[in-house]
Amino acid sequence: MSRSGKDGMGSRANRAVDDMASRIDGQTADASTRAAQVITLAVRLLRWPTLALLVLPLPFIAGLLMIAIVEGSGVRWVALAVALVLGLVVFVFGFRRWRILQAVTEPDRLATELGIAVSMSGKVEDARGALLQITGGDGGTRVFSRLRGVWNTVGLSGKWIDSVGDLPRARYLFPPRIGTTVTMAIAAAWVVPISFIAFLLVGIAALAN
Repeated sequence: MSRSGKDGMGSRANRAVDDMASRIDGQTADASTRAAQVITLAVRLLRWPTLALLVLPLPFIAGLLMIAIVEGSGVRWVALAVALVLGLVVFVFGFRRWRILQAVTEPDRLATELGIAVSMSGKVEDARGALLQITGGDGGTRVFSRLRGVWNTVGLSGKWIDSVGDLPRARYLFPPRIGTTVTMAIAAAWVVPISFIAFLLVGIAALAN
């Protein structure tokens, strides 16, 4: 698809968001603004720790690839398989991280989309209350885990979840993507020690061979 085509789709999406913004009532708008501020702060605080999760395992994954290149035995295939699996986890998490960073570049538009999502939920008071639950606590560093937890208590419909998926920024903060994001972060955190241990064990096996 050409760049002009992508820009056109983005413009149409933004216009659709602007049209739906008229459904947002005052209380929902206030709750959405406060939630967007907390989410934006949380993402900015987590920018560097999540970058560390991406960078730290790279030397060990590269080491596994080097063993796969120089080894001529079955160790090669073990090293290659482990490196590819760990590398895939890092790549997928990195892509999701980038999308969320993009989502908070315009906090006002994020707040509007959060308000639209609440207005479309059919359970405005419950969904609004869920947003307000994330505005307190520990400065926002656990905002994604809290979001995943509070949405489980609202009982939102599958049709609503599909509709939220059309919101380019807010969709990462509602089911099922919010649960996927938390799972990816946990998996990426495990990749760091696993990559080190795998490199150590495969390296020992290569030397013994």
